Amino acid sequence: MKLKFTIEYRTIWGENLFIRYGKDRKAPMQYAGDGIWNAVIDARSEEEFGSYHYEVEEYGRFKRREWMHHSLDTGLFRQELSGKAGRKGAGNPLPDDTCMEIRDRWQMMPRCAGTAVPVFSLRSEESFGIGEFNDLKLLTDWAAATGQKIIQLLPVNDTTKTGTWTDSYPYSAVSIYALHPQFIHLPDAGVEEDEEYHKLKDALNALPAVDYEKVNAEKDRLLRKAFSVRWKSTCTTRAYRQFFRENSHWLFPYAAFRILTERYGTADFRKWEEYRTYDRTKAETLLKKEKKECNYFCFVQFHLHRQLSMARDYAHAHGVYLKGDLPIGISPESADAWASPELFHLDSQAGAPPDAFAAKGQNWGLPTYNWDRMSRDGYAWWKSRMKNMEQYFDAFRIDHILGFFRIWEIPLGAKSGLAGHFSPALPYTTDYLRGLGFSLPDTGPAIPESEDVLFVADPHAAGFWHPRIAAQETDAYMALDQSMKDKYDRLYDDFFYHRHNGFWKESAMRKLPELLSSTQMLACGEDLGMIPDCVPEVMKDLCILSLEIQRMPKRPGETFADVRYYPYLSVCSTSTHDMNPLRAWWKEDRELSRKFFNEILGKCGDAPQECEPWICRDIVEMHLESPSLLAILPLQDWLSTDGELRNPDPCAERINEPANPRHYWRYRMHITLEELLDAGKFNSGLHDMISSAGR
Repeated sequence: MKLKFTIEYRTIWGENLFIRYGKDRKAPMQYAGDGIWNAVIDARSEEEFGSYHYEVEEYGRFKRREWMHHSLDTGLFRQELSGKAGRKGAGNPLPDDTCMEIRDRWQMMPRCAGTAVPVFSLRSEESFGIGEFNDLKLLTDWAAATGQKIIQLLPVNDTTKTGTWTDSYPYSAVSIYALHPQFIHLPDAGVEEDEEYHKLKDALNALPAVDYEKVNAEKDRLLRKAFSVRWKSTCTTRAYRQFFRENSHWLFPYAAFRILTERYGTADFRKWEEYRTYDRTKAETLLKKEKKECNYFCFVQFHLHRQLSMARDYAHAHGVYLKGDLPIGISPESADAWASPELFHLDSQAGAPPDAFAAKGQNWGLPTYNWDRMSRDGYAWWKSRMKNMEQYFDAFRIDHILGFFRIWEIPLGAKSGLAGHFSPALPYTTDYLRGLGFSLPDTGPAIPESEDVLFVADPHAAGFWHPRIAAQETDAYMALDQSMKDKYDRLYDDFFYHRHNGFWKESAMRKLPELLSSTQMLACGEDLGMIPDCVPEVMKDLCILSLEIQRMPKRPGETFADVRYYPYLSVCSTSTHDMNPLRAWWKEDRELSRKFFNEILGKCGDAPQECEPWICRDIVEMHLESPSLLAILPLQDWLSTDGELRNPDPCAERINEPANPRHYWRYRMHITLEELLDAGKFNSGLHDMISSAGR
């Protein structure tokens, strides 16, 4: 049977359309004029077209794709075939003399509203001192009741290294695959709901914030008891066997990593004596000796997978999408770094230059990527990572998308981000800088002995120098005469804002199209901070949604962004997890809140001391009415619009402080999801607000 697909899509010169169907089959489309593209395909069975989509290539390289999928109605197949070849069952060959025409529209996510909240911050009557995957079902009920279509989460991977509160940092996972055991709902994994369980649950749920150490220790203890009873019946099920078969490639290194972390009392595998270098044969021998412990970790991951998958299915059944978070880095003490060290530069650290979040920049302590090595197998590690996320999420936030253009690389041993430099980059030579009149040694130390310098030596190439970030604040800069200051300023501006545009664009276009072509998730990029001109160009070309925050405007000279001019392909929000929510921000700087009150809200006189509910409602409505495709607001800012539901203490709602590398990530809702669902007047008001904005 022949199928003729027709779609209207306006391309530019060099772009071509393709249709993807079946198990990664691709067919080119022919341009028929006036934006119309056609493809005629010999269909072998109806199952091939249970899910298909269109995508664009430019000069033979993937550029963008639809977010949603198309599927053919099998009933139409059978109706078409009934008079030609008799009744055909699903999967049967289709007769050659039949041609059916399908007309499609390019599919994008509908313009909608949503909520951003970490899983650990959820509070329900059935959770165990921390939010759990099962709580996403209640959050889905609330989203559906208020007319929201998307729930955005922080990373949900396992971060267990020390067993202390320092493991609360969600962007330093020990595995890009393993889910965090803290999110498991214990009874659904076989834990008995006895008197001890209820006593512990009630005590932990009564706490105002997450007690990370207590929650994880008790969950591990109770899970081990359940494992000893339930393992034999679990491992023989078809569901478990399928899970193990599809995930053993990462389960084994992960289990070995967890076992050795416990044995040596550290996740720093460089201290693991005979196991410091990963060897698959030795790891498998270890797992055979530690079979029970290996099985325990597989048992826990199986239940986590099931619970998150069921939460996803529940959300889909209620018309709600899940949006995940893809961290830019991995922990240097992780199963990934241990098993595949060649993929990373473990002798350097990733971070961010100074910005509104941190005056001295950020040092995340994460290794940078060996992109050259990753490219040799077509970025297989990244593609596997994306496929794993795709099991659970419909969209994803690319944390620090700038890392795919360039990363802020900090020498190992440096504390702040001020000693860093861009990588890759085009540094200046010693001779060139001396020719401009600057005094430089022949080489520089790997870590500057003082941050009071104008240039930082390139650690990989002797005789090359990077302008030191924020150098205008140093004594070395102040000591220059005015002509040298002007010369340095021109050099500085060229280096940080112009010199690398084409270079970094080429760098990103080698990676991002490969990654996006491997996933069906909608891509959203976190593009805040020092943004080169090439970044919005690439994001627009690849249909990656930008992030728009009113307090972090992207237009020069603005104190606050004008939400009316946000791009359509964007996610707008009132706050991020790295910022104070609206009410606490209002109290940070009275001059700033007064300026916002007068200039953005258009109100006269002094701003109120508190960010009152009516002010929060005005700000929320402003964002909902923006052109942005997605308006995803923190749960705290939704609640701020109601004087009765809002947290009595606005300062207790902050999730992270980026300037503090040892911040305790423990924010939790002050009311339960059940109470939120019962707030009928508030929920109907939100529904009306969202509906009135056309979302």
